[in-house]
Amino acid sequence: MTVTDESLRYPVGRFTMPGTLAPNARAAAIDVLTAFPAQFRAAVHGLDAAQLDTPYRDGGWTVRQVVHHVPESHMNAYCRLKFALTEETPTIKPYDEGAWSSFPDQAAAPVEASLQLLDGLHARFTSVWCVLTPAQFARTLLHPDNGPMTLDDLLAMYAWHSRHHAAHITTLRQRKGW
Repeated sequence: MTVTDESLRYPVGRFTMPGTLAPNARAAAIDVLTAFPAQFRAAVHGLDAAQLDTPYRDGGWTVRQVVHHVPESHMNAYCRLKFALTEETPTIKPYDEGAWSSFPDQAAAPVEASLQLLDGLHARFTSVWCVLTPAQFARTLLHPDNGPMTLDDLLAMYAWHSRHHAAHITTLRQRKGW
């Protein structure tokens, strides 16, 4: 397989908004979110400090930054989900992922803290997804950068996001023979 910048940047492909998911696709996306914390933990298991501080691609984040980014991003997703369920088409606040990932705490914070955060967060995140009615998946929020999104879009996006960042780490490990 030829490794390209595109395959390093998007190892599971780019995300596309689905609009509406079939019930089996919803269940599969929820399954991804449920299994993700353990899979993500396994992806970083045994890495030493130098490996954690290795970028997954030239110009990309380090493994450590990816590990800290994921729960930060998914916390935002959890809040967006709850806002969309309790308000009519809320406009959500985007955040500067690059600024968050380069904040000085990222270099010093132990990855275990972020992995523990992800465990608890996903327990709550998936518990909400599991109780939604079909009509609730059609609820919308307004993302200033992405436009209107349904909860189906949000669910699909974060299932993709989980696979995307886990693959950043696992493909790096494969390439490096770790």
